[in-house]
Amino acid sequence: MHAQERTVVFKTVDDRGDMLGYSLVRLLPVGDTSRTYQDISDSTGFTAFRLPDSVSYKVQVQTTGFTFRDSLINMATAPDTIVLRAQVMSNALKGVTVTSRKLMMRQEDDKTIIDPEEIAATSTNAFEMMEKVPALFIDQDGNIFLNSTTPATVYINGREQKMSTADIATILRSLPPNAVERIEILRSPSARYDASGGGGIVNVVLRKGVKIGFTGNVSAGFNQGTYGNQHMGISINNNNGATSYNLNLHTGRRNSWDRIATDRRFSPDSVLSQDAYTTYPAQNVYLGYGISHELDSQWSISYDGRLSLNVSENETTNPSAIRRISTGEESSRSNASIGNDINSYNINQGFQLKYKADTAGSEWVTDLSYSYSPNKTEQQFNTSFELPYNFALSGDGSIDNRLHYFSVQSNYIKKLPKQLSFEGGLKTTNVWFSNTTRYFNNSGTIKLPDNFRTRAYDYNEHIHAAYVQGSKTLAGITLKLGTRAENTNMLGHQQVPSDTSFTLRRTDFFPYAYLSRSIMKIAGYDVRAYLIYRRTISRPSYEYLNPYTRYIDQYLFETGNPSLRPQFTKNYEANISVDERPLLAIGYNDTRDIFTQVVYQSETNRSLAYRTYDNLGTNKETYFRFMGAIPPTKKFFFVAGGQYNHNFYEGLYEGAPLSFKRGSWSFFTYQRFMITPVTQLSLNGFMRLNGISQFYELSGFGALNLSLSHKFFDKKLNVTMSVNDVFFTNNNKFTLDQGSVYATGMRRSDTRRFGMNILYNFGFRKKEEHNMFNVESPDKAN
Repeated sequence: MHAQERTVVFKTVDDRGDMLGYSLVRLLPVGDTSRTYQDISDSTGFTAFRLPDSVSYKVQVQTTGFTFRDSLINMATAPDTIVLRAQVMSNALKGVTVTSRKLMMRQEDDKTIIDPEEIAATSTNAFEMMEKVPALFIDQDGNIFLNSTTPATVYINGREQKMSTADIATILRSLPPNAVERIEILRSPSARYDASGGGGIVNVVLRKGVKIGFTGNVSAGFNQGTYGNQHMGISINNNNGATSYNLNLHTGRRNSWDRIATDRRFSPDSVLSQDAYTTYPAQNVYLGYGISHELDSQWSISYDGRLSLNVSENETTNPSAIRRISTGEESSRSNASIGNDINSYNINQGFQLKYKADTAGSEWVTDLSYSYSPNKTEQQFNTSFELPYNFALSGDGSIDNRLHYFSVQSNYIKKLPKQLSFEGGLKTTNVWFSNTTRYFNNSGTIKLPDNFRTRAYDYNEHIHAAYVQGSKTLAGITLKLGTRAENTNMLGHQQVPSDTSFTLRRTDFFPYAYLSRSIMKIAGYDVRAYLIYRRTISRPSYEYLNPYTRYIDQYLFETGNPSLRPQFTKNYEANISVDERPLLAIGYNDTRDIFTQVVYQSETNRSLAYRTYDNLGTNKETYFRFMGAIPPTKKFFFVAGGQYNHNFYEGLYEGAPLSFKRGSWSFFTYQRFMITPVTQLSLNGFMRLNGISQFYELSGFGALNLSLSHKFFDKKLNVTMSVNDVFFTNNNKFTLDQGSVYATGMRRSDTRRFGMNILYNFGFRKKEEHNMFNVESPDKAN
């Protein structure tokens, strides 16, 4: 017989009845220490648990500056809402240790969990918010890096998106920042996750109306650089215990610029100078919705969906000149202009069925997800030459991409006595992608087909996976072992200009090992050590494989490489955390068949270059990561950290031997100072020294962001003023010196911005029960 369960809400208040946000509430089942419930309350002091009716619990509350006498609740007679009252700490109290505080970053098993609430208040969208998250490093193209030079894989609600970096960045820019509940960072994911996470996984978990009652918020804001961003939205949540639903509607406008100036030497005495300036005006609408229902004490079902629409009109002007280095004499001068009208939308539908097998935590979860992402680009281009003589080239093109993605996964976890657990699962992911590209050149009033750039391409990918994993805790040591098998089937078919195809079928195994134990206590803080090993794969995406030629300007184009091979990485890491906070880590990535973006010069025209992807050889990467923090008090909180990466590439570049070494440093910080109980000053920033992006060697760059927020109307209204990139230092110089290519340049963007965001919370919660007879001290209960 399985016990009946129900949702119980806990509200933490002080002795005057004022809310105590960010308190740690821990529930210990009487007579069973193998199962513990704990959670951090939200800013209003609320948290909720799903608990069996037949169990009694010892309740502990930890919050800075207050004490709470451990109490006992009997679930058979407890109300649905329980108020927990803490007392202000007095100097007369002896032997009281207060260790709980709001954790922006905490270590939980093999993942780091980020609470983005404070950062969200200073951001206009989820992508901008993630740029400010400590320990996430995002480059100017939208790639997210964790502990290596391989970009991380982005999940939303535990589901891989199977989209390009630019498309994922577009979706994140359409998400309102307060729609994100937490960000999970998995630097070395277990066998439960796809083996494609060679650079780790960043899982963006969206809010789903977890608070009892009817609640919501309205938000609006802007930030202004050279151009401005504006956004507004509304979020509604309702939860009556058994059924909950949520609705999130958000719209925004944004614009920014990006400038890239380069000097590429293509012969001993000739250099090509370019200065590309691009603006990115765009509008977006986002609709998120979901509903979940508990069928009984064991079965629950949920449905969630997202719809985002993006319209943008990118425009680029790019003056170019070819000159002799020795004399400065120009032999060619031109100006290219390119306009892209882009219309894209993304529809995502997800279903989840969950079965709770017992009260120990055993469960069976089945998840289905479908996404459809069409993208249509209309491009116009014009190049006007002044040297060697006046003439112009112009034309237009259309690029039509359509992506279908469908996945099904089913995982079962069995919790056994004596801290033993087993789990296993099956998953299938399927991608259907098609591209049709048509280009025309203008000849007077006549349009002539451009057969060089016209392409039609289909790509299908089917990956079927199974995994098993087990863990056991013995004498304080937790050992987790697992393996994952993935069968990969790729089929690419180019129809235009010629009928060619490629096929890849292979099966690979990916072992995983995890060891953890508490090694000591320092001043009451638990110091825990971890050892992790995992083998991963990075498969080339459809945009890397697609052989169609994309026109950048008259001197540069991009093309895919259908012969790319997947790269394999073995990751070894040892790390230490203190009181659930990451402290130190050292790791090693051994990668073979590494592929990356490269720039090659044309053999027939040295002034012409093309960007593509190629397998270069091996990379041996060593990294060291550290972090330190001052525990949050009522006034101040400080966290800072850094990471060092050393890469050693060996292989072939343009057919010539490659040996490239470089070490780089990254630093970050987040600081919060409470001026008054309702006024907060925040500072966050990052700095990178001697950086590397593919084979581009970067100068030092970084950004410092400031924000000031104040709460009104009983903390329901929050107004935040912010300044991003205060000193306009988020720009860099770069050098590319590989093979036949030597180029230098600089890149900067519209990063210095002043803004204001307003968030108003509304609604009501289920009526609170103030009957404290169901909350007794352990002494009285005994």
